[in-house]
Amino acid sequence: MFFDGAPNMHRNEVGAVIISPKGKQFPVVIKLEFDCTNNIAEYEACVNGLQAALTLGIKSLEVFGDSTLIIYQVRGEW
Repeated sequence: MFFDGAPNMHRNEVGAVIISPKGKQFPVVIKLEFDCTNNIAEYEACVNGLQAALTLGIKSLEVFGDSTLIIYQVRGEW
């Protein structure tokens, strides 16, 4: 799963894409209805992607994102 958040002056959107081992893609895109920081948008993207993976019944998942904060916190290093 790849995730990313994108807050800006006009709207806050987050997204993730889950890619199966056979290459099938399952996109997740959500418009947030509240103001947020970049870190909050990144967390929302990651959490919503993980929730989608659970809904799809995925048992094993590799997660990729460009947020150092989230990656290190999830790995328990920060």
